[in-house]
Amino acid sequence: MAGAGGAAVRSRFAVVGGGIAGVTCAEKLATEFPSEDIFLMTASPVIKAVTNFKQVSKTLEEFDVEEQPSSILEKRYPNVKVIQSGVKQLKSDEHKVFTEDGKEYIYEKLCLCAGAKPKLIFEGNPFVLGIRDTDSAQAFQKNLAQAERIVVVGNGGIALELVYEIQGCEVIWAIKDKAIGNTFFDAGAAEFLVPKLTVEKRETPIECKRTKYTVEGSQEKERPTGASDKLGSALGPDWHEGLHLKGTKEFSHKVHIEMLCEVKNILLQQEFIQLQRTSLTFPKEEKNVEPDQVLWPVYVELTNGKIYGCDFIVSATGVVPNVKPFLDGNNFAVGEDGGLKVDEHMHTSVPDVYAAGDICTAAWEPSPVWHQMRLWTQARQMGWYAAKCMAADTLGESIEMDFSFELFAHVTKFFNYKVVVLGKYNAQGLGSDHELMLRCTKGQEYVKVVMQNGRMVGAVLIGETDLEETFENLILNQMDLSAYGEDLLNPDIDIEDYFD
Repeated sequence: MAGAGGAAVRSRFAVVGGGIAGVTCAEKLATEFPSEDIFLMTASPVIKAVTNFKQVSKTLEEFDVEEQPSSILEKRYPNVKVIQSGVKQLKSDEHKVFTEDGKEYIYEKLCLCAGAKPKLIFEGNPFVLGIRDTDSAQAFQKNLAQAERIVVVGNGGIALELVYEIQGCEVIWAIKDKAIGNTFFDAGAAEFLVPKLTVEKRETPIECKRTKYTVEGSQEKERPTGASDKLGSALGPDWHEGLHLKGTKEFSHKVHIEMLCEVKNILLQQEFIQLQRTSLTFPKEEKNVEPDQVLWPVYVELTNGKIYGCDFIVSATGVVPNVKPFLDGNNFAVGEDGGLKVDEHMHTSVPDVYAAGDICTAAWEPSPVWHQMRLWTQARQMGWYAAKCMAADTLGESIEMDFSFELFAHVTKFFNYKVVVLGKYNAQGLGSDHELMLRCTKGQEYVKVVMQNGRMVGAVLIGETDLEETFENLILNQMDLSAYGEDLLNPDIDIEDYFD
């Protein structure tokens, strides 16, 4: 059966997705099999490449992510063939991939790295912007230039950074937890960071290290606001660098946080007037909140009963694995979070099909101090390891689980502080069977360790603490630390001397 473009093209290895997981996987396969063509299928003309990679410690790594035209990848790896087209269908029983442009490809082994897309609070509402990728960040910037007040919904890394960076615009921040940044922090760390939200303007941001390629032709056609279903690639921790995030007002920072609530309803101006509802002004210190006299384009009703008017709503509420194009007619086991389940060799439940990055759900029995989180670091590790597994399976070799899955480790920046999270840093899954130790110097550093049965199982380090390698070792070797008690975090005792 021939496709529109003639007969099907064969290759030993095909990878779907031009994000970090897919590109890393294709690069690794290209070096493992220099004489084989590696097909990389991607809907976008730019791919995401890892640059300036640094192994900071055994498990911590730092890198930048750069958008590059796919020709750069093909120059670096002559046996990588980038196919610029989305996938329409997968027929796994025939080992065939059909692309949107009407072609078909036959593979021996396939790795799906199609990422995830933003979970929008209300689909199809023109006043709701989903933020997850460089495209949507630009659409957001265009809207912010005219905005006097926005509502931000969500409590992950992107919401956190966004609220911190916006100036000259009132921000109502609705979070469902009782503290900010709950994906990365506990209430203590949030308290440590909150003062930074109210400081008048801060240090000038360092120049952004990423070069930005705009997708050809995207400048001409205005991007409709609701178009966040277009799959862009995920943002990294300094995605806002170089974007001019400033609204219309002359003040620097105005953020009001509504805790423990979610969005119940979104009302357009007409509905709001018809229903004769009352909305609130931006809350000021200690005063009773007045009803708002201004008419806003859109209104947000929160589950705590409050209604606020605003110019638009930013939905930064996480992601949904992008599995849809692959499910039809294939027998994939799917995890509770909607991802394709993979075993310890990144193999899905379908023969010869692997998956890596945001699209997959780790379904193996994890190490007690590792958990999956849809982050760039894990996308890179999974893409690399998936390629190793595909190679080993092809050559009939056995392979050990990669060391990066021994310990959860992530380093990023929030509010200009270095932030390192290790292991079960929020006591994930430990129930009440743990204790916390804290050390905090206001405005300088915040150190928290999670202990279980005298052993360290997790840590959060904010600021320049220089403790990450020591703590990484203590978590990995599960040494009994009960003898040190509170002294473990005593700043006068140089903990490294004990454990080198």
